[in-house]
Amino acid sequence: MLEHREGDRVPYDLGGTTVTAITRNAYVQAMRMRGLKEDFGAEHIDPIQQIVIPGEDILDYLKADARRIGAHRIPDYPGKRKIRRKVIEVVDFYGCRWQHDPEKDIYFNQVSFPLEKYDTLSGALQYLPETNWDDYARSVRQDLDGQVAYIGDRCGIADRNTAGLTENSLRIRGYEKWYMDTLIDLPGVEALLDRIVEDKIRYWDILIDWALSTGNEQKIQVVSECDDLGSQSSTILEVDKLRQVVIPRLKIIFSHLKQCLPHAKIFFHCCGAIREVIPDLIEAGVDILNPVQFTAKGMELRGLKKDFGDALTFWGGGVDTQTVLNNGTPQQVEDQVKEILDIMAPGGGFVFAPVHNIQDDVPAANFWAMWDTLQDYGKY
Repeated sequence: MLEHREGDRVPYDLGGTTVTAITRNAYVQAMRMRGLKEDFGAEHIDPIQQIVIPGEDILDYLKADARRIGAHRIPDYPGKRKIRRKVIEVVDFYGCRWQHDPEKDIYFNQVSFPLEKYDTLSGALQYLPETNWDDYARSVRQDLDGQVAYIGDRCGIADRNTAGLTENSLRIRGYEKWYMDTLIDLPGVEALLDRIVEDKIRYWDILIDWALSTGNEQKIQVVSECDDLGSQSSTILEVDKLRQVVIPRLKIIFSHLKQCLPHAKIFFHCCGAIREVIPDLIEAGVDILNPVQFTAKGMELRGLKKDFGDALTFWGGGVDTQTVLNNGTPQQVEDQVKEILDIMAPGGGFVFAPVHNIQDDVPAANFWAMWDTLQDYGKY
């Protein structure tokens, strides 16, 4: 599915990563529509996004071609969550607090930014919470031991444990403060990015050491990382600044992964209008681009396939989740899926998934219109 060759059908992913998955409510409604079991292989693998991984019977039924292995986004979520007046609160890897009111919220909302209160980022880094890596490593290995059995002959994806470099920076420092820091305290911005890079490599070393010690390294065909570098209309920072401070640090992570797992492909989730930096990402080591947000400026699918189809596998972009999958009719979903398959499937190098996760507002009928069309039309 990753060698840019046409197989018998277009590969399909649901739940192979936490950015190609489905929210709990959307999943339950879709399964009920066809009288299927609503089981979860890993309840709330990412509670902040309300993401679940369907059970193995459902993934087989759906002909899903990938399986995720990786840490839960909130290790020991049932034990770590606190409930006050029905509001659920959790603390993430970097000490950010998130709250969810089941009576009015769909997702968790961030309510604290650990370094926001300090005047300068450079002076605040000493206050960033430290991770107990021994305890964390034990938790990660337990997750991996319970997941690897389901890979079989499918594509095994080793998935990240936290958000990306700029995403984590924004959550740690606060959005307004961090953007100001990029103008007045670039050394502080770079120091925080370096800390996140170090933490990511420590996580990946835990996973890689586990894979090597258990003989499971060949089951990992894809390694998944992320950083949303684009908005709907532009990159989140000037392109030159991304090239200066962010992309070289991504390259450090990708190079480390390729050195440790040379057979594995690098999957990179990056939303938004990022066309201008796609060549930089390829040079940094990206093999697979997700979510292929074709409604963003400059991200038209025909152009992406023409200009980058030899270098990249496009994993996603199968149907628009901003308008069509959530608000369209089943016929409109079917029509768009057919149109996109006509563009992206020829020659291979395309794994079908929607643009990002299937959200709560996606009707069950539209989920099945997407899936049925892929089964009927996504054949070579």
